[in-house]
Amino acid sequence: MSLAAHLEQLGLPLVEEQLKHPTVEGIARGDLDEAVFRSWLEQDYLFLLDYVRVFSRLAWQAPAAHLGDLVDLAHATFHDELALHRSLAAEFGADLEGARKGPACAAYTSFLLDSAATYGEGLAALYPCMWGYSTLGARLIADPPAEPRYRRWVDTYADPGFAELTGRCAQMIDEAGADPERAERLFLQGMRHEIAFWDVP
Repeated sequence: MSLAAHLEQLGLPLVEEQLKHPTVEGIARGDLDEAVFRSWLEQDYLFLLDYVRVFSRLAWQAPAAHLGDLVDLAHATFHDELALHRSLAAEFGADLEGARKGPACAAYTSFLLDSAATYGEGLAALYPCMWGYSTLGARLIADPPAEPRYRRWVDTYADPGFAELTGRCAQMIDEAGADPERAERLFLQGMRHEIAFWDVP
């Protein structure tokens, strides 16, 4: 079994935990309190700005075979995911420019930026976000919310293009040669940050 596949296997119970989180359940039903989603959008916007920085830090260290993939991941995050956030922010009245990081966002972004100081370890640390959201999207699209704004959010992470980017990230993990035990520890730590992030401040 490849390292990325092993990490995914370890992460599946934690995805199930996310699916049972009240915030995710509210998105799935399409009836999440708008104030909660507005706050989540503000926090995730700030998270994604740093996520682009994580990809950029890794790209600086990347072997030639991975450089284009990391540039593509940074581009997709900056242009596609952040565009969705700006669009939804307008519909939910979120104040993206005035937002300030809550404790969960600050802890998660600090963890990712620190982990990205080492190439293989940084890839393992960020994989919970890529793979986790792709997996959540695939699960939620099976019974999507009728509310169109929440449906748009689900559609973004269920998109085959997002799954393809996740697959490329998995391939980079397998080729990076990180210490498996260290990669496992960082991946699981990232998954715990993912769960904590749903606790909207």
